[in-house]
Amino acid sequence: MTRLDIGELGVHLGRYQRTLFRMETLPEYAVTSDGDDFNRWLAGAHEPTWERKNRWLDVLRAERAEGKVSHRVRVLAEELTEYERYSCEWGYALNAPAGEDIRVLRRGEHVIPDAHTDHDWWLVDGRDVVLMRYDNEGRFKFADTQPDPNGEYRDASELAWASAEPFLEWWARHPELHRQVAV
Repeated sequence: MTRLDIGELGVHLGRYQRTLFRMETLPEYAVTSDGDDFNRWLAGAHEPTWERKNRWLDVLRAERAEGKVSHRVRVLAEELTEYERYSCEWGYALNAPAGEDIRVLRRGEHVIPDAHTDHDWWLVDGRDVVLMRYDNEGRFKFADTQPDPNGEYRDASELAWASAEPFLEWWARHPELHRQVAV
């Protein structure tokens, strides 16, 4: 097992060749990659900081053009947190059209498989697992990498993916969660 800090994690994940799978489970993250957008969203801003967001959307488009596939399954609370709503509006709703395949499992709405849906992790090219470690406030602490020799995480990713609903379809079915309606 190898421990990675945030910089090493970015480099490690950026080396994927074919597929990158993300299991995301926390109700809130306190991460620098959001810039100040979460606070801006809370304050009522109408759109993200485009200079920052467009850099990420360009990465997603370029990866897709290279034939790489980035998947994400987001486990959501039955009553979405403000952070989850922000992530849907200013994150996933923009990332999905740019090339990231995103699906959701919402508690109380979807059957959530038991296999590894209780913690955050990545699966790199179907074989290397990156276990994410956060503190109680959702701040990244470190990541641990390990091989997946028995395919346990690969199987969990496939089960979660098959059980989850495509994000854009789910989001379209839930206009009551969109800030413009909910405020």
